[in-house]
Amino acid sequence: MQRFTAKIVDLMQQEKLYASQGGPIILSQIENEYGNIDAAYGSAAKPYINWAASMATSLDTGVPWVMCQQSDAPDPIINTCNGFYCDSFTPNSDKKPKMWTENWSGWFLSFGGRAPYRPVEDLAFAVARFFQRGGTFQNYYMYHGGTNFGRTSGGPFIATSYDYDAPIDEYGIIRQPKWGHLRDLHKAIKLCEAALVATDPTNTSLGPNLEAHVYRAGSGVCAAFLANIGTQSDATVTFNGKSYHLPAWSVSILPDCRNVVFNTAQINSQATHLEMRYLTSNSQDSDQPIDSSKASQSDWSFAVEPVGISKSNAFTRSGLLEQINTTADVSDYLWYSIRIDIKGDEQFLSNGTQSNLHVESLGHVVHAFVNGKLSGSGMGNSGNAKVTLEKPITLVQGKNKIDLLSATVGLQNYGAFFDLWGAGITGPVKLKGQDGTKDLSSDEWTYQIGLKGEELALYDGSKDSSQWVSQPTLPKGQPLIWYKTNFDAPEGNDPIAIDFTGMGKGEAWVNGQSIGRYWPTYISSQNGCATSCNYKGTYNSDKCLKNCGKPSQLMYHVPRSFIQPGSNTLVLFEEMGGDPTKISFATRQTGSLCAHVSESHPSPIDAWISSQQKVERLGPVLHLECPYPNQVISSIKFASFGTPHGSCGRYNHGNCRSDSALAVVQQACIGAKSCGIGVSTKMFGDPCRGITKSLAVEAACS
Repeated sequence: MQRFTAKIVDLMQQEKLYASQGGPIILSQIENEYGNIDAAYGSAAKPYINWAASMATSLDTGVPWVMCQQSDAPDPIINTCNGFYCDSFTPNSDKKPKMWTENWSGWFLSFGGRAPYRPVEDLAFAVARFFQRGGTFQNYYMYHGGTNFGRTSGGPFIATSYDYDAPIDEYGIIRQPKWGHLRDLHKAIKLCEAALVATDPTNTSLGPNLEAHVYRAGSGVCAAFLANIGTQSDATVTFNGKSYHLPAWSVSILPDCRNVVFNTAQINSQATHLEMRYLTSNSQDSDQPIDSSKASQSDWSFAVEPVGISKSNAFTRSGLLEQINTTADVSDYLWYSIRIDIKGDEQFLSNGTQSNLHVESLGHVVHAFVNGKLSGSGMGNSGNAKVTLEKPITLVQGKNKIDLLSATVGLQNYGAFFDLWGAGITGPVKLKGQDGTKDLSSDEWTYQIGLKGEELALYDGSKDSSQWVSQPTLPKGQPLIWYKTNFDAPEGNDPIAIDFTGMGKGEAWVNGQSIGRYWPTYISSQNGCATSCNYKGTYNSDKCLKNCGKPSQLMYHVPRSFIQPGSNTLVLFEEMGGDPTKISFATRQTGSLCAHVSESHPSPIDAWISSQQKVERLGPVLHLECPYPNQVISSIKFASFGTPHGSCGRYNHGNCRSDSALAVVQQACIGAKSCGIGVSTKMFGDPCRGITKSLAVEAACS
């Protein structure tokens, strides 16, 4: 650990990357969230933390060192907070700044899990509360979602997609309104900078669940944060002699202690409706999946992965071996093979040939083959990786072969002693009959690390291999099959994805580069999802879920950098059985632009100036802008001023509506790259007096 840490620091120093050398690195971190699990290490934990701190600071980076979630971090290490909320966090010394090193913008997806997301109103609320209560530094985890290419996903059972509901999604597309609302939030906080860095806040109660924190320095420098931390009701508060409306679970930011420039629950930013457009054989797109056999692809070829031992470097051991230490993680796969002679009178048999095969594994997936035929499979899940497989099998008199294929789905990457948790079939493995049991666990087993196809590099489809077979009938629904096809590069620059409908579980390569594990047959629970999620109240990773009763991940990202002009090669290894002709290529595109702004929203943050009179005269504005430079707004799909409701792509008129809304919006926006429309009765008339009205618009760009 010391050698590794010193090596990284040396590499950074050689390039003069630390801020102390004029570079961009302002912090260094040693360890990560050890404090969450250090109790399991007993008396050894504290000396280790002290050693790690001393070792790190001795490297003299010239910038501070931090430890995340380590309340006893020794001086001068700064202990920091990770979590959904860190406003109540206090460092272990008043000489240390209050730092939030991981603000979880969403949560990760697991195979077999529902897709979590975090409403931006709550995320913005958490950030504003942090700075309201004396926060110094805040960092998003994640700000840009990503993809666990190859076999890099951890967990186990963390999906290939690590989109994380981040402000920039897995495909590199800005996720609106999350990105825009956070942009406006940080612009508002930046406007408070002079006051924030000059002093600590003073806290005043404005009523039950209502708070004001004021940063007041000399020369009239003043910034205020007004918070309603109640989850049920909006409130009207009086602050500095002026009345303010505070939605439930929100913070208003006043850079001059008078004017609200931002409220965490009121989104001025536009929303975008992203969609997958499927590619057809004539390069047109469609909103429906197109079989790959009909898209711009040549015929499929295939290669059969042998069942059991097929490599020359197989070896024999007595007893069952733990998988990770055996494979050193060079492959997801480890074969366990044993031969059994049957006479027909064994007590573990019924009717001379029938028995039950019992297999216990630390995880994560087990496939049992008897005499070359699949007898059954078992798999764990993100909550419990262990597998117990019990299947009736038929043996034959004479020689029999049992081959067990154990597969990992990402390695354990957190928790006390996670390096010792292990994987694979550690037993017992038994044959069970009516009159007796035979324990095979201590017998002699033959092992093979990885697949024959991996040894032959079948995943690199450009290599000529006699293993590939082309014939009119393609094997489908069979385990352990490699598939290969060619496809043309999709036109344009939109991000590319593959819909793995029809496949079971395996791994995919484009031009020899792995796009990750696929597992569309792992279906999430039917329960726990809703059409919308109330942002009010404390968030957790199970609060806001979607994709119930569907594949946890169906679409898999193919970076444009993996694609070459003209023909490309796609290789699949199908572990469980599937039909590759059903997969489809798609591109990720922006379908619609939307915005929904009310009369009570603050003015746009960019228009804010210190003159209260001008701010109030400007008022709220609905703003739309096409995402690409060469686009203009081509149509208005929906426009309503009054009491519209719904979300982007699903807006509906309310009981109160202006007859002129569509025409006003069309005139302001059609043919323009961007447009702004004042949200007021002066613009649209007053269709219903005495209530707060809003403007909702959905537009398309081309």
